[in-house]
Amino acid sequence: MNQDTSFLAKTFYGFEPLLEKELRKLGAKNIKSINRAVSFEGDLGFLYKANLSLRTALRILMPIGHYPVKNQTDLYRAIDRIDWSKWFSAEQSFIIDVTLFSDHFNHSLFVAQKAKDAIVDQFSKREGKRPSVTTENPDIRIQLHLQGDQLTISLDSSGNSLHQRGYRIETNIAPINEVLAAGMLLHSGWEGKTYFYDPMCGSGTLAIEAAMIVCNIPPSLNRTTFSFMNWKNFDAELFELIRNSCLSKVREFRGHIYASDKAPSAVRKAQENIENAGLEEYISVVRSDFFFADRPSEVPLHIVFNPPYGERLPIDADVFYGKIGDTLKKEYQGCEAWFITANIEALKSVGLRPSRKIKIFNGKLESRLVNYELYEGSRKASKS
Repeated sequence: MNQDTSFLAKTFYGFEPLLEKELRKLGAKNIKSINRAVSFEGDLGFLYKANLSLRTALRILMPIGHYPVKNQTDLYRAIDRIDWSKWFSAEQSFIIDVTLFSDHFNHSLFVAQKAKDAIVDQFSKREGKRPSVTTENPDIRIQLHLQGDQLTISLDSSGNSLHQRGYRIETNIAPINEVLAAGMLLHSGWEGKTYFYDPMCGSGTLAIEAAMIVCNIPPSLNRTTFSFMNWKNFDAELFELIRNSCLSKVREFRGHIYASDKAPSAVRKAQENIENAGLEEYISVVRSDFFFADRPSEVPLHIVFNPPYGERLPIDADVFYGKIGDTLKKEYQGCEAWFITANIEALKSVGLRPSRKIKIFNGKLESRLVNYELYEGSRKASKS
């Protein structure tokens, strides 16, 4: 696979422009944004680099077949047209994930079962043995996307979702997804030109992702497995070459990243995750209540945080968001603040006019990433 091949990187709604920018910076070709995904082209080495380096990608698929399918016979034949022994052996395990938008089929499990039958039958006929199907750490992940009567068959090169960076060993009740955190930071324009602060840090994900961005650390550096490592064409020597090349681009950060939380358990978990990521020299975590604590630094701060929405952590939303606005106004003049919330109604209680509102999703919750520019004195005077 030395020639360029088509790939599809999946992401969250609203992150397509960020992912497109990342791919362009990495050197991808023929980049095109679609809903919650970006298609691109590259060679085998680029596939490895993309899995290691993309911050806003959830997984990277490699389409290997496109066929018209209207019934279960068409489905079986389409799957059987792929030479599966080219990609994996009968000694390996696999799983099939199905995305279904078709009037021809009612159940994704039925589609997965018929596709599984076609694959194991092919191995049995040719080799007299068959691979096993498992949901627990399968060697190979196969993705079927059925839109109308068009079936796309893809190999999932990532395996576990790329949000599983490998550094987070401790979490809280409502941990933020690592890809979501990275996307929030990139939307906020975080580049390390000032100091960073997360006043409600939870398990430390935003602070860690902020450090990895500013130090240009590959987000999946701590991962030990990707599904492409189980493909027959996996080139271990090329992968190490690509990995070392990514590592050579890591840089120092001369600023500092502050994180705090009022819960002792959150502070402990954040510290453990930061140490696991090897970033303790850049990030300091303390126990403090944002509404009563002193500002961690007098330099202008780039503030990004994930406050409770009232979904899993019960709060009086109007009072809580009112306190957020009061604290930002009084203590953080000259700073820039961003936070995400799914409680869009409660934003009215902040008492500040947002400079930007970006529609994104936290899981299934429609949310807004909001930006407040905290001028010193009045906004009019600051502009003058």
